[in-house]
Amino acid sequence: MTAIIVGMAIVTMVPRFLPAFVVDKWVYPKWVSRWLNAIPYAALGALIFPWITGVIEGKPYIGVLGGLVATILAFLKINTIIVVLGAIITVFLFNTVI
Repeated sequence: MTAIIVGMAIVTMVPRFLPAFVVDKWVYPKWVSRWLNAIPYAALGALIFPWITGVIEGKPYIGVLGGLVATILAFLKINTIIVVLGAIITVFLFNTVI
């Protein structure tokens, strides 16, 4: 049983650690680098937009406003954390004020 657990741990860890050591040594074409740089924004969009109107029940416009702020900040190429915080603060402010 222990051998199975250790074997499964090794099989799981190798594909996760190997790219961390190999990726820095590869030189990508320019279009691949641009594509990889867009992944955080695409992930952010995939996280926000499916539930944007369901953030606060009965007030779908608040989620849309938060998403709009996040979109604007993302187009300005601001750090992803700040984009997320901007959307959260917008939703919080509109929910408490309105």
